Amino acid sequence: MREDTVSTDPWGRVDDDGTVYVRTAEGERAVGSWQAGEPEEALAYFHRKYDELAGQVQLLEQRVRGTDLAPAQAEASIGKLREAVADAHAIGDLAALTARLDGLTELVAQRREEVKAAREQARVEARGVKERIVAEAERIAEETTHWKSGGERLRELVEEWKAADRIDRVTEAALWKRLSAARTAFAKRRKQYFAGLDEQREGVRAAKERIVAEAEAIAGSTDWGQTAAVYRDLMQQWKNAGRASREAEDELWARFKGAQDQFFQARSAVFAERDASLAANAEVKEVLLAEAEKILPVTDVRTARAALRHILERWEAAGPVPREQRDRLEGGLRKVDEAVRKAEDAEWKRSNPEARARAQSTVDQLRTSIEQLEKRLAKAQAAGRAKDVKEAEEALTARRSWLAEAERTLTEFS
Repeated sequence: MREDTVSTDPWGRVDDDGTVYVRTAEGERAVGSWQAGEPEEALAYFHRKYDELAGQVQLLEQRVRGTDLAPAQAEASIGKLREAVADAHAIGDLAALTARLDGLTELVAQRREEVKAAREQARVEARGVKERIVAEAERIAEETTHWKSGGERLRELVEEWKAADRIDRVTEAALWKRLSAARTAFAKRRKQYFAGLDEQREGVRAAKERIVAEAEAIAGSTDWGQTAAVYRDLMQQWKNAGRASREAEDELWARFKGAQDQFFQARSAVFAERDASLAANAEVKEVLLAEAEKILPVTDVRTARAALRHILERWEAAGPVPREQRDRLEGGLRKVDEAVRKAEDAEWKRSNPEARARAQSTVDQLRTSIEQLEKRLAKAQAAGRAKDVKEAEEALTARRSWLAEAERTLTEFS
């Protein structure tokens, strides 16, 4: 006869016939039979079974709490352990294990809601991304005329679409349809543009053919002035015509430039020969320019004007000079003439009583204004009004500067 172990273990006992029981809230439940050995050995064996089960629960708790175990996988593992605890051939606090599994079930349910919310948020964000992609693609299709960069950007948008998370099937299909339509519209508009460009270039080619034909027709002209003007006009027409295809543009430009070079090279040869015969005239004007420059600086206006007038008469009589010397000689004489004119203007200004009276009036007004401002400044300083002091000082600085300039002008009339 075995001794009952009820009094020695709160979670189980071994009956006289060797049956092992576990105690639960619902009552006792047989979990096994022990025929060999003492009851304590039986209890210890079935406690170890409990410890193994508790270890599995603890491991699952660690996985659920410490990893990103999928809710469905976690629920399946909890269900298996729940069945194992319910039918456990073990002795221990099985209700505690069940309660821990219930806690895990709540945690997994919460995790499932979080995952669901995260997925919904991801879908919302993905929808926003794809709507932005489609909107940009539609803008490109409608507005962009930079065809290369526009095409590259559309390809990038397709890659961004592929990288984005998927959304609900209906919205995904509708947005993809719009994206595809935008790409098609862009390709169609680009094709139409280049077709029109080809037509336009053909028109440019025809216009430049006419320009080249006219340039070649006058390449042998000896009407230097008129023909040079025609070439300038033809060059402007060429620039305004636009661009033909590269092959046509290069071929037509070579012909146009060849005709132009033929004319201007012939003109340059004739002018060079003519300029050689005008070298003597240039020598005369060099002497006259040196004589004119001695007039400066002007000290006697009437004498200077008379001397310059005499030089101008001889200058005109000397005749034309080579083109490469013309601008320098004419410019030098022009500077002397301008200096004499300025001296004449200054002389007239000094002898103008009305101008002197206006200058004196300006000086008097500014002096009066400065006196008033100095009084205002003194009052403001005495009263400690910093703002008024600053305004008065700024106004005085300006008026004194104006007065200095006005006094210089008045001095010129002295």
